[in-house]
Amino acid sequence: MGQGHSHGHGGHHHHHAHVHTGEDGTALPAALDTSVPDEALNPEQRSRRTLLRGAGLLGAGLAAASVVAPTAVAPAYATTNSRRRGGFLWLTGDHHIHTQYSSDGKYRVVDQVRQGAKHGMDWLVITDHGSATHAKIGVDKVNPDIRAARAAYEDTLVFQGLEWNIPGAEHATVFVHPGNNEVSVLKQFETDYDGSVKNASDSTPANEALAVAGLAFLSDQVKRRKVKDALMLANHPARRGVDSPHEIRAWRDASPASHQIAVGFEGAPGHQAAGLPAPLGPGRARGIYDNNPSANSFPGYPLESYRTWGGFDWMTATVGGLWDSLIAEGKPWWITANSDSHQVYADTAVRGPGGSFETNGRYEDPAYGGKIDITQGDYWPGQYSRTHVGSDGFSYAAVMDGIRAGRIWVDHGQLIDALDVRVSGAGRWSTLGGALHVKRGTKVTLTVDVTLADGPNWAGFLPKLAKVDVIQGDVTGPVADRDTFTAPSAKVVKTYEVNQPTGTLRLTYDLGRVDRPLYVRLRGSDGNRSAVGSLGAAVDPAGPAIDVVGDADPWRDLWFYTNPVWVLPS
Repeated sequence: MGQGHSHGHGGHHHHHAHVHTGEDGTALPAALDTSVPDEALNPEQRSRRTLLRGAGLLGAGLAAASVVAPTAVAPAYATTNSRRRGGFLWLTGDHHIHTQYSSDGKYRVVDQVRQGAKHGMDWLVITDHGSATHAKIGVDKVNPDIRAARAAYEDTLVFQGLEWNIPGAEHATVFVHPGNNEVSVLKQFETDYDGSVKNASDSTPANEALAVAGLAFLSDQVKRRKVKDALMLANHPARRGVDSPHEIRAWRDASPASHQIAVGFEGAPGHQAAGLPAPLGPGRARGIYDNNPSANSFPGYPLESYRTWGGFDWMTATVGGLWDSLIAEGKPWWITANSDSHQVYADTAVRGPGGSFETNGRYEDPAYGGKIDITQGDYWPGQYSRTHVGSDGFSYAAVMDGIRAGRIWVDHGQLIDALDVRVSGAGRWSTLGGALHVKRGTKVTLTVDVTLADGPNWAGFLPKLAKVDVIQGDVTGPVADRDTFTAPSAKVVKTYEVNQPTGTLRLTYDLGRVDRPLYVRLRGSDGNRSAVGSLGAAVDPAGPAIDVVGDADPWRDLWFYTNPVWVLPS
């Protein structure tokens, strides 16, 4: 793991009719480029610029959000100078979105992209369900719609992907860098390695091996330059208990670390509106996590793993749990958050009449249904869940590189606007997903700059950050038992109460003179709901509480999480 660097600019949104290029060759989207006058923008771009101005994210004024040169007033966009300091552009996105090309979807691609752009998304992945129909028809037919959306929304990066039925396990997002072979590679992958297409859903060694072979196929397509890049992120991993710890480790290790394909899982699932209580909501489980163990489930998982905790998956929400056991090995495994948007809560659209999904590979375009549907559990991309990726620039490759590098933090309900995390010692520093290499005994400090929300979220209120937790664990190396799902050394080592209503908050934590390999990660909440973690108060005195099925308003329980930073003394 190399040393990483991050510039603390967050919350950017882009829409451009034409592009200006900075001195470093990076394209500046017009909404961010203050040299482009307002009248030169189209209505979508003007709306984006107004949003940015209202949030204080356009023009001078973000210098306080960064630990780089506090005397220099930096523009909101990471400019040439800040980029020369190793800065990143934080791009917000969603890698789990369904359309009329999914058997349980209804929206057009352009509907999801337009809504994503409206809700601040810089990048999106269209992930219709893998199936025999999709493999045969849909993966081809959706591509012109994706290309049209790319042309219509030039400042939103739209990837083509699919939701893979992992053989022997759950679902995953698989997506590739756009190019001439994006359809052919995805089509061959789905035809040869999808659990539904191959009737390979049961938890058997042969099916688990097929999943690893599928990841090897994607790695080979990149190696042979059929596609520039490919990534896999496991979706809703604890929902049905069928993603065993050894399978997750097998996916992670299926391709070379230098160009890993499987890089993480959803720290928080979509379907967050499903927990809104009846009669004005679906009255289901948040994330639709309302399952129980089955014959294919991993028997070691406890019953509480089948529920969400503060909207987050049990694997991520448990301090000292499965996610910690993965990163305690010193290997990359990242978390994300997204919408899994199929059918949006309080929407009025219904599937268009006529047609045949089996014959056409899609439903007819949506039509007005005449009533507000409060039985659906999804939000639009960016309306509630956000994944923020530190990118080298505004491009497909930069987003994929940022995801692979783990420069990711996630939040719900726009709890905070921006985040800059640095671990520093001996004149060096690293950020999310990176590793700080220092001599044993070096004094190491964690510095966190949090830009608090200063405008209403999409539910119409200003969220308030109440606390930030620092979670630390030892790096203990590869596990002997690949079904391990605990990390005994991980615990909350510091909690900061937040009393500041707006602006930028700086938190500093002294890691001392580090004499062993360790990692730190962060978590924060609005403080509305908390409980002692499942491994006890000494590990997690006030973590997320288990969500109540039928009564879990997602807007009343907001959290953010970051990926880890390692400190590796030698």
